[in-house]
Amino acid sequence: MTAHALLVGYVVMARLAELFHARRNTRRLLAAGGYEAGRRHYSMIVMIHAAWIFALAFGVPTDTLPVPNFLIPFVLLQFVRYWIIVTLGERWTTRIIVVPDRALVTNGPYRWVRHPNYMIVIAEILLLPLVFGAWEIALGFTAVTGTAILYRIRIEDGALNRSVKPFK
Repeated sequence: MTAHALLVGYVVMARLAELFHARRNTRRLLAAGGYEAGRRHYSMIVMIHAAWIFALAFGVPTDTLPVPNFLIPFVLLQFVRYWIIVTLGERWTTRIIVVPDRALVTNGPYRWVRHPNYMIVIAEILLLPLVFGAWEIALGFTAVTGTAILYRIRIEDGALNRSVKPFK
């Protein structure tokens, strides 16, 4: 099995596991009185991410050797990604679900950055194609994803500012 197949396979399996986890958390949050903000743009986010994986899977020659200068940071990002998921616990979801009157999470990476997950997503979208020298995929999808995430942050911040307790 090639490095390309291993990495693309890892991303596919990780994202599927995360979607399962997120769906379970979404149901719990909604049952606890939460509501979804920005529902209309969610399918766009999913399509962009799926297109990125598709571009990686079919737009990169499978025998391409990974570039360690990009592979090592990508692997390190995975640890930060899971630190974020663990920090948010039952609040982590791929949707914007707000439960009114709950305090914002301010520990873990949220101690320093308001939206660390989005920073990690953008970095992954950039780095993984560069691992295989696919700079066109890296630049194109980083630009599209970055634009979508900026829009999403506006929606999320607006919903959170209206619904949650202030920072401690």
